[in-house]
Formats: sequence, C-alpha cells, structure tokens
Amino acid sequence: MQFDLMASMMCADYGNLEKEVKELDTGGIDSFHIDIMDGRYVPNFAMSLNDMRYIAGATKKPLDIHLMIEHPNNRIGLFLEHLRKGDTVYIHPEAEYHPSTTLQSIINAGMIPGIAVNPGTSVETVMEMLRIVKKVLVMSVNPGNAGQMYLPYVGKKITKLLSLKEDMDFEIYWDGACSADKILEYAPKGVRGFVLGTTLLFGKGRSYGEVLQDIRQLRF
Repeated sequence: MQFDLMASMMCADYGNLEKEVKELDTGGIDSFHIDIMDGRYVPNFAMSLNDMRYIAGATKKPLDIHLMIEHPNNRIGLFLEHLRKGDTVYIHPEAEYHPSTTLQSIINAGMIPGIAVNPGTSVETVMEMLRIVKKVLVMSVNPGNAGQMYLPYVGKKITKLLSLKEDMDFEIYWDGACSADKILEYAPKGVRGFVLGTTLLFGKGRSYGEVLQDIRQLRF
C-alpha cells in the first residue's frame, strides 16, 4: 500500500541537525515537514526561516512548510524565495483575512498549495478552499506543540474529507500523535501521508532507516 511519510523536523536533534537530515534522507523519508510558528497564531515558537533554508539546501527531498503564523500573506514571499518548485506550503485559513489570495501566491510560485485544518475547524468553513488546494493537512491535535494527545473526534472530519477528495481533487495528510494504529486504520481508507514525530519516529534508539522500514512493512 502506497503512503507518504514526512519527518516533523521540530522533533529533530538540533545539536546534530546536519546528521539528522542526512540520516532521515538516506533512511527513506519522503519529505521534511517544517513547522514555523510565530508565537501569536499558536502559543509557541518553533522553527524559523533560517531552519527551513538550511534544510532546503541539505536535501533534494521535498519540503512541507506548515505556516502557523498570523497573516502569512504579509511574509509569504520570504518563504517562497527559498523553496523549490514542487515543495508544499500549508496555511491555516483562520490566520488570514483572504486565504485564497495567499494560496494563489503559492500557486504562482510553482509550489503546491495546502491548508491545515485545526481540530476545531469544520469542513464546511473551508469548503470553497478545497477547490483550490491540492493538499489538506488534518490536525489531529491542537497546533503548537509536539507530543500532544490525539483528539478522537477528528476521525469524523477525515471521513467527511475522504468523501470529497476525488470530486475536489485534493489529497489528505495526517499531522499529530501519529501512531502505527492510525496508519493501519486510515491509509487503507485513502489518507495519502502521515507526519511522524515523537510518537513513532524520533527518540526510539534505533536508526531512522530501521524505523521507517518497520512502518512501511505494517500488516494491513
């Protein structure tokens, strides 16, 4: 069964970032997920523009840029100029007055447009944007911190999005508290990719290649 695995780089060891990127790359990760937080849209600061720029130069794998910032359109050019065509940029619709304008800037730059949907955001409120984006990042935890508990009601949201994805031409990705049982349940249903953090990938005392191989060999 085909599904994508993305490394949540806010969980990486920043004392050895070059080594982390190289080991994830050779270990078979599909893309690098970069959470950028401004301390305003979410109550935390995480990765920065410089972190993103470094990782972009250290790997040829695609980047998934998750902008957890207020009014991303004001600064979207700073991020886009350091990315490559085919990288993905997610915004939170609630963080922008006119999110479709920001999404169009991402499209015009040759990037893949995406939205991140918080646990408390209904599918109905983002319905029109589903016609614009190519990826929907479903947050199964409240955004802003790693290591949070899964919110089970998010499953019903994923079911609703799965019923719309073929008609509206987007793919669904899981972000937050991603464990093996979530991949086993939702990959067969049509969720395309999973962001891996401390629950399944980081801090396991094994090489990333071994961990990723075990995940890809899950018995469905």
